[in-house]
Formats: sequence, C-alpha cells, structure tokens
Amino acid sequence: MDIGLPGLSGVDCVRELKPRLPGTDFMMLTIFEDQEQVFAALRAGATGYLVKGSPWERLREAIRELHAGGSPMSSSIAREVIRAMLQADRDPVPDDRRLSLREEEVLRSLAKGRRYKEIAADLGLSLHTVRTHIHHIYQKLHVTNKSGAAAAFRRHRTSEL
Repeated sequence: MDIGLPGLSGVDCVRELKPRLPGTDFMMLTIFEDQEQVFAALRAGATGYLVKGSPWERLREAIRELHAGGSPMSSSIAREVIRAMLQADRDPVPDDRRLSLREEEVLRSLAKGRRYKEIAADLGLSLHTVRTHIHHIYQKLHVTNKSGAAAAFRRHRTSEL
C-alpha cells in the first residue's frame, strides 16, 4: 500500500480496511520516511514498511517475511522506530504537561477536525467545558492554536508507539 494514493491516503485506507479484514497484513511501500508517516501507518494497522527504491529481491523477501508472520521494514525505518523509542524513554512527559483522559479525548477529536460543538455533542459535554479542556490542552502542550495542538497530538501518539 502506498501512502500517497489519490483521494484516500494509504494510511486511511489501512485504517478502514484492517478492522474489516483483521487477518490481512498490510505492508506500506512508499517514498515517505518521516517519523510521522511511519508511525501513522503502523498505528493504522500496517505490519511492514518499505521505502520505494528497495531492490526487487528485498521486496520479494519482505512479502515472504510478511506471509511468514514477520514485520519487514527498511533498515532506515527500523532505525527511526528505535530512535523514537529511545527518545520517548529519555524524555518522559512531565506531570504538569500530562493530559487527562478527557483532555486526550477532546484533543483526539480536535485533531480529527471536529468543531467545538461537535466535540461537545460527541462527548456529552457543554460547550463551555470543551473550551476549558482545550484551554488546558493548549497550556500543557505549549501551543496557541488548533493546528499546533493537532501536531503535538501526532507527536505524542508517535512517542507512545
């Protein structure tokens, strides 16, 4: 699966198909090597991740490895996964910046592009309460707007993997 598909990204496609086809393994074959794309694909349900330009023999080996229950990854991608895990261990989130479960729910909805009124309705909260949670989220993440919060959310989710 490529990430840069027209219309629906490969990550979104895997996210939609994996629950419907839980026995299916998805391997990404893409030009994207950045940490955000890698972890988004893995969180969505991809089992392997190779970068385009990999030799044909490596692709064939990766398909066999995937079929045998492995998780093939390009060495540069494996390095990124290890780097992120080590960084997460070195930089634990301080208690004063840790989001509550409710704040995480609000932030997750915000990162999906939901409006404040929609978040309130989805979570059974008042609009005022949603605004208060968002204010606390912005303070804890040291951001000033929705896009900054969404980016921090993606980084936060990546560091948990």
